[in-house]
Amino acid sequence: MIIAYRILLGLGLLAVWQIVPPQVGAEFFVSTPRQIFGTLWTWIVDGTVWYHGGITATEAGLGFVLGGAAGMVLGLLLGRFKVAADVMDPYLVALYSIPKAALAPLFILWFGIGMDMKIIMASAVVFFLVFLNTLTGVREVSREQITILSLMGAGERHIMTKVIIPSAVVWVFAGLRLSVPYALIGAIVGEIIASNRGLGYLIRSSASSFDTAGTFAALMAITVLSILLSTALKFAEKRLMPWRQDVGQREVSI
Repeated sequence: MIIAYRILLGLGLLAVWQIVPPQVGAEFFVSTPRQIFGTLWTWIVDGTVWYHGGITATEAGLGFVLGGAAGMVLGLLLGRFKVAADVMDPYLVALYSIPKAALAPLFILWFGIGMDMKIIMASAVVFFLVFLNTLTGVREVSREQITILSLMGAGERHIMTKVIIPSAVVWVFAGLRLSVPYALIGAIVGEIIASNRGLGYLIRSSASSFDTAGTFAALMAITVLSILLSTALKFAEKRLMPWRQDVGQREVSI
């Protein structure tokens, strides 16, 4: 029933969007669903959306992997070594406080305007979200468990692999889920600033030619891409943490 209500709400909003703008003279500013879907369909047929969407997906995907991996590694290390975390804390806070979009001009100077710059931009955005969640997850691990394993003669490697990583993995995936749209933001901001390909370029090109339908169509393509990446991450989470699904099913049955 809820799904039916959602569909009806969506169709109602689309109907209002289709009817009202032409009546009030706002079609130039907000376009209409018919024009937007028409533009998107044209891009699908001629391959425009596949070409530019594939480039953006590659940039965001590689940035997500690199930034996520770096955030997890540094979060695990600083979570285990408190002195190092305390020393680096003010520097990490200063870097985190910088709006990542403000780094784009520097990245262009350092790495050029090619795909590398967008990947690094996406990595910089993802890194801090994953790092902070991983660091919090490591610090939430039971100190008693670590102490008991240490007294039993377990080394740092065993403590890390048997206790810390399994306990912190929920926090890690929470950071990764949050990072998916931000990886796209990093890649698209880089494309809008300096690129001749990608979905960000489509937004800039459409907006510069006052093509409102094209701008909305590019935004729709970005939304679909974000949903696909989030779905892939949820699938990976279920495969890597099957016990969470089992626990959820037991709680529902109880």
